Amino acid sequence: MFELIKPRRLSPGDTVAITAPASWVDREQVIAASTYLQKLGLHVRLGDTLSEQHGYLAGTDEERARELNAMFADPDIKAIICARGGYGTGRIADRLDYELIRANPKIFWGYSDITFLHSAIGQCAGLVTFHGPMLIDLGKDVHPLTVQNYETLIRPSVLCYMEEISPLQTLVEGEAVGALVGGNISLIASTLGTAYELDTRGKILFIEDIDEEPYRLDRMLNQLKQAGKFADAAGILVCNFNNCVPNKRKISLTLEQIFNDHIVSAGKPTLSGFKIGHCSPNIAVPIGIVAKMSTYDKSLVCMEPGVEA
Repeated sequence: MFELIKPRRLSPGDTVAITAPASWVDREQVIAASTYLQKLGLHVRLGDTLSEQHGYLAGTDEERARELNAMFADPDIKAIICARGGYGTGRIADRLDYELIRANPKIFWGYSDITFLHSAIGQCAGLVTFHGPMLIDLGKDVHPLTVQNYETLIRPSVLCYMEEISPLQTLVEGEAVGALVGGNISLIASTLGTAYELDTRGKILFIEDIDEEPYRLDRMLNQLKQAGKFADAAGILVCNFNNCVPNKRKISLTLEQIFNDHIVSAGKPTLSGFKIGHCSPNIAVPIGIVAKMSTYDKSLVCMEPGVEA
């Protein structure tokens, strides 16, 4: 088990690299969105994967992994932000150099399909990473809180999620303290049985997803339940499940019924309603940082910032 390490905060003038470790992306859209980073005084370096297409991937597995390894190795790069998710990070997990990553800790940021890499890097390198909005999320009419996430990388602050951000509902009463882990349900399920399987023992697990029909979520949540992921957790945060509605199967269980069957039944303190994931705003979460959740005051509070001062 690795001792946890945090990346250093950013300073104006630092270089941030943008990569596409999963699906290909509209390069011009990324360039336009990168102005948000430039306004913070950061220099932006675009990876070659932003110009690559290999089927639905942003280049071959070798190309995407090589770029990510090179960005961690480059001392001039202080943070790595993923342009988008989609699909493909699980394909490159075996090609990453985790000793290199641990020896060169820096901010790694993304969500959705990036969940697989969060799990892999956290468990194989012991590095705190960030589940947060990617550049394709920074388009027109972006929520101020979504943009504000990036400011915490320059001016470190402690995540304190209260109902001022969004209404929270208690599913199982209680309090829990543990390291934050989790992300996209589809990707968490895909880690099972691999060397990168998400470890939830004594931790606060947060989950989210998008465009998954209830029966598909039922299948994945059942798999996670049978793998002990909910029973092992100290507490559970049910985040945004955007457009997870019946389509193929119109007669359906509700999400509430599915959560009751697989999550509430574990009996662990559980809150729902967090704006984390495929939603607006999309609040960033430092993965690996110890936090306290309480259903009594409906809060999630990290014990420290996700970056070193």
